[in-house]
Amino acid sequence: MESHIAEQKTMCRKYKADYMESELHLKVGISWNVKEGVEPIHGLRLMPEGDTTGWYIWGDEYSDADDFFVPLHVAHLDEWDPKISKYLGLPPGWRFVIAEDYEDVWFDEGLLKR
Repeated sequence: MESHIAEQKTMCRKYKADYMESELHLKVGISWNVKEGVEPIHGLRLMPEGDTTGWYIWGDEYSDADDFFVPLHVAHLDEWDPKISKYLGLPPGWRFVIAEDYEDVWFDEGLLKR
């Protein structure tokens, strides 16, 4: 996990964002299609609540379906897709879209109002 923290801090420096840890015992909301390898992968971070990091991650198309996101502990995220972990240090309000050879990361102030 130490390497993930170093990667996350590097990512935060790259985009001039404050680092905010996503602890291993906390959860992300993630869609099943990420585990199936669907790309691009989208992620956004809301304010953490309870035992969550505030991260919601999905592959390709977003859905409002009640069962679209499933809870997954951060500790198991690499089993689904190892490209995602390095973004989890970005604080609330940040988004990313990634694919095999693509990366877009930006701050979305609107996420802080949710």
